[in-house]
Amino acid sequence: MVKLSVIVPFYNVQQYAPDTLKSLRANARQDFEFILVDDCSRDETPDILARAERELPGAVYVRHEKNGGLATARNTGIDRARGEYLTFLDGDDWLAPGYYEQLVSSIEDLGCDFVRTDHVQCTARARSVHRVPHGRRGVVMDPRDAILPADRSTSVDYAYAWAGVYHRRLVDRGLLHFTDGLRTAEDRPWIWKLHREAESFATVGLLGVFYRRGVASSLTQIGDVRQLDFIRAFDQVVAETAEDRDAGKLLPKAVRTYCAIISHHLGSIERFEPAVARKLKSMSAVALRRMPQDVLDEALDSMDVQRATRLRRLRRRPAPAAGVAA
Repeated sequence: MVKLSVIVPFYNVQQYAPDTLKSLRANARQDFEFILVDDCSRDETPDILARAERELPGAVYVRHEKNGGLATARNTGIDRARGEYLTFLDGDDWLAPGYYEQLVSSIEDLGCDFVRTDHVQCTARARSVHRVPHGRRGVVMDPRDAILPADRSTSVDYAYAWAGVYHRRLVDRGLLHFTDGLRTAEDRPWIWKLHREAESFATVGLLGVFYRRGVASSLTQIGDVRQLDFIRAFDQVVAETAEDRDAGKLLPKAVRTYCAIISHHLGSIERFEPAVARKLKSMSAVALRRMPQDVLDEALDSMDVQRATRLRRLRRRPAPAAGVAA
């Protein structure tokens, strides 16, 4: 029986993949498997992974013939996974030795559907600890109780899939797969669904994932049209939350977060290609008009003046020509 399946998508990360694989070796155990999914890389990444399949204990190498994005690559790994527990790692990040053994012990001891962990963010030579925005540690709770309040950062805002471990029953219930084809913000609908529909979770103060921030090939650093998938991702969050039994309580949080993300992108619009910047404004204006307007009014009233003014101005923007859609 495989105890833990680790799903690791890779895309054009030949510079970082050796460090990632070295850290997986330092976490290998006889009952662990490492599912290495190459998302049709065009550099030397496939050769590195093919070699790793021979040399890394528990490695399973899968290659996409067509690039599908991070969400699709993770889904490929989930479908191949055999473990009682599943976790994720990105192909340009790395782990502390022995981290996965501690991670498995934590979820076994707590007996819940999923466990969330802190992580170390690495930007150039700087290191900083980022903690799950949930105060109660080592206590099993209903995940729904960790969504609110709307005006503070909560567990659904800490959307990193690799910062945690998940019981296989979540796969069986259809809660662990990502929205296929999303190229950015893929973790957002996923984390919201987990918190709305899973039955139990806990947060632990376990550090072991080193998240490499500022990688030039990362979508967060590239201002092309794929970045606009955040609109499709948050449309899904709002639509699914609107169907929830507690929609009246939860929608303000979903809408306010969506607004904050739109404002964030508008605030750094200069990093986008000109055509993408225009499309960002048009699609965001349409997105604001799609939201429940009474909830949107409350969200804007609760935000700081700069962000609220920026979004109200965008909301009044004339409707785009036919054919512009999210």
